[in-house]
Amino acid sequence: MKHARSVFSFDEKNFYVDLVFYNRLLQCYVLIDLKTEELRHQDLGQMQMYVNYFDKYVKQDFEKPTIGILLCKEKTDSIVQLTLPPDANIYASEYSLYLPDKTLLQKKLDEWTQEYEYNQSKL
Repeated sequence: MKHARSVFSFDEKNFYVDLVFYNRLLQCYVLIDLKTEELRHQDLGQMQMYVNYFDKYVKQDFEKPTIGILLCKEKTDSIVQLTLPPDANIYASEYSLYLPDKTLLQKKLDEWTQEYEYNQSKL
């Protein structure tokens, strides 16, 4: 994965994405925004705008849709579900200052892998 901080402009305003990665295996951009407070619906809307911008102006036709990830101090699942459409390629998760134990980390990784594979099979 390659990364860089990205600034893009339209309507004479600048917008900043905290982290921009390109995943060669998935062939898509991965945008990450870091939030030091509780996740708000405005944060989700902002990420949706970033993802839409990259899909419209940056990605090539052969690349897959951009993925948006919001890492936040706290989140409420109902806010995420009400704000984003079911097929949104945007994910929100709370971050921790400490890693969980290895068993829990492996369990979560397995869950995420299964969720990803399920979503890919629906495409």
